[in-house]
Amino acid sequence: MTSIPLSEPLGTCMPGFSGTITGFTSDNKDIESASVEQLREMGFTEGLDIAVLHQNPFGRDPIAVRVGAMTIALRRQQANLVQVTAS
Repeated sequence: MTSIPLSEPLGTCMPGFSGTITGFTSDNKDIESASVEQLREMGFTEGLDIAVLHQNPFGRDPIAVRVGAMTIALRRQQANLVQVTAS
């Protein structure tokens, strides 16, 4: 039997995590759809490699992630919209 890798929100991943973007999720479709579109415009696309580089040691916001060859800072609220699987 083949196991299906579980996806998790990017915002829950700690520095050192590396994986692949599997999709986007949102509980509130009206408010978050604009945020998902903004993430897509910044280069977040399904299938791309992603790594969590740094996080603020005090409030944990923002986090720095590497998507492909870009380094981007995100709030956890935005990062939680991105679903990832560990590689």
